[in-house]
Amino acid sequence: MQELVPPTVPVPLSVLTEDPELGLRQAAGPGPERETPVHSVHTSEMADPLPYLLGGELLLSAGVHCPPGPGQDGHWERYVQRSVEAGAAALGFGIAPVHDEVPPELAAACDRHGLPLVEVPRDTPFTAVARAVWQAVTQRRHQALRRLSEAQQTLAAAAAAAHPVPAVLGQLARRLDAWAVLLDPDGAELASAGRTPPPEARAELASLTGLLRPGPTSAAGSSGELHLSVYGVGSGRRRPLALGLCAPHRDEIDGAIAAVAVVLLSLLTERRAAEAEEQRSAALVRLMLGASAEEAAPLLDGGARRWAVVHGQRRRGHAPGGAGSGEAADGQEPDPFATAALAAGLGTTLVDAAGDELRALVPAHGPAERTDGQAPVEAQEGWTLGVSSPVPAAELSRGGAEAARALRRALAERRPLVHRRPQGAGDVADVASLVAPEEGRALAAARLGPLDGSPHLVETLRMWLSLNGSWDRTAVALEVHRNTVRQRVARASALLGEDLADPDVRMELWFALKWA
Repeated sequence: MQELVPPTVPVPLSVLTEDPELGLRQAAGPGPERETPVHSVHTSEMADPLPYLLGGELLLSAGVHCPPGPGQDGHWERYVQRSVEAGAAALGFGIAPVHDEVPPELAAACDRHGLPLVEVPRDTPFTAVARAVWQAVTQRRHQALRRLSEAQQTLAAAAAAAHPVPAVLGQLARRLDAWAVLLDPDGAELASAGRTPPPEARAELASLTGLLRPGPTSAAGSSGELHLSVYGVGSGRRRPLALGLCAPHRDEIDGAIAAVAVVLLSLLTERRAAEAEEQRSAALVRLMLGASAEEAAPLLDGGARRWAVVHGQRRRGHAPGGAGSGEAADGQEPDPFATAALAAGLGTTLVDAAGDELRALVPAHGPAERTDGQAPVEAQEGWTLGVSSPVPAAELSRGGAEAARALRRALAERRPLVHRRPQGAGDVADVASLVAPEEGRALAAARLGPLDGSPHLVETLRMWLSLNGSWDRTAVALEVHRNTVRQRVARASALLGEDLADPDVRMELWFALKWA
């Protein structure tokens, strides 16, 4: 089995040059702004080091192959060139016993080829440098393994959460100090976590998904100083989903942690297991053969006894084909994960998302049921949801009616989620939930039409009504003079042709403003 971390974890060259016990000094090559990773140490006095290096080494030499004196023209140039070809990370030149100082020709050649050159003082043996490197490598490898182990544990715990996909993305974003996003095969964002990067980085990350192929594939890129990575998620799809990462840094351990997340997300986003499919099929057969919903319900979601009904409507600007929709845009392949992503967010597999409408049954039992009597449903990006109180399977029709009223209220109040009122409030519907959204908008257009083109009057009227007609409080809220408030309200009253002192008029205008 391939290791998740490399045999050695690189050590920055600065760790060695900043060690006071070694006394190393960088004599040539790139400055400290470019960090040089050192994987190992190799000592050689061969004139041509290429056959003896694997790459990434700090090559130590006392210059025995080129003693001081005339006749050495071009030797150091060839030596540095061959060291670069061999992949040496840096050169360490020992002062004594052959040379009393770093040869100027060697320093000049290192500058030309961009190879760091470190001077090893006379009283620092090469073995001390090698020991310092291996000690640092061992310490960093231990830290890397501990970091990887902790990440594996937290990611596994997130995968067992009620909403596993966003939980895994959230943990991954925290562990890698990154923006983690799940993308569909066309690069559309399905779910994300972490600090959102600039639009150009998001666009570049989405474009990298076009490089993925079925199977375990990945691609990388950059946007400014940000590192971008995408990993294929899942198997058995002609075009895979993708895990995208946008981070200020990227190393081998980051890749290993991302690999763990890819495995978990692949499992979470696959189709339901055969056992769950069989249970759903059995429940469907029972219903089609005349069984009641109460008889079929125990086969679903662990035999929940109570269910919350969810009704939803897609918000404007969120086109089908994104998260939570199984529909495909014209000429595009249906997204196999869209409904699964929404199901993961709602905590149920019983989801019917067709076009701009949503219906779902959420089990409410055990620790999942909230103490306030409401169902454990959270808002979902791109959707407006109404949720019923938990009801037995035999009363799902009542739950559906409650969910429909809650959805109408959510649409009227422009809220992403509305639960049925807490227990004790009864089943009496409020005005906002009784009026269909399109009828409310038509009423608002009719009542507020005279104020079209005067947004300052509309906003003043809204604030004044919300503050119970207080001139002073409205003036403070709008940061205008109280006389300005009086003038605006009087102007609105004249345009509307209404007496704003009438409480019935105020009530109707308030609802019109809510529906507008």
